[in-house]
Amino acid sequence: MVPVTPDGRYIVVRGRLWRRSDPGLPADRREALVHDLMRARRAVRDAKAAGGAGLAEARAAVDAAKHGLGERGPPWWTDGAPDYTRHLARTTPYAAWFAALEA
Repeated sequence: MVPVTPDGRYIVVRGRLWRRSDPGLPADRREALVHDLMRARRAVRDAKAAGGAGLAEARAAVDAAKHGLGERGPPWWTDGAPDYTRHLARTTPYAAWFAALEA
């Protein structure tokens, strides 16, 4: 299981923060978007295997699904806090929390 920040906004993978899906999405909408994302990821894999034909479209579909889930684009939280996606956890306000995980 990957660590989730105490505020539930990010997961940590190899020391980097990655935005989680919007918890406010209705379950049926989230399920449909996750289905779209998995289909798009398979399309990326297949396009790469086919020498790149359709790769741009497949990547655009991944991006669209991730935007829909709230993992990309404007942050889904509304308190004005900055988005630390892709930042090293140790260089963000989550540094002390992350250091405690490693201890």
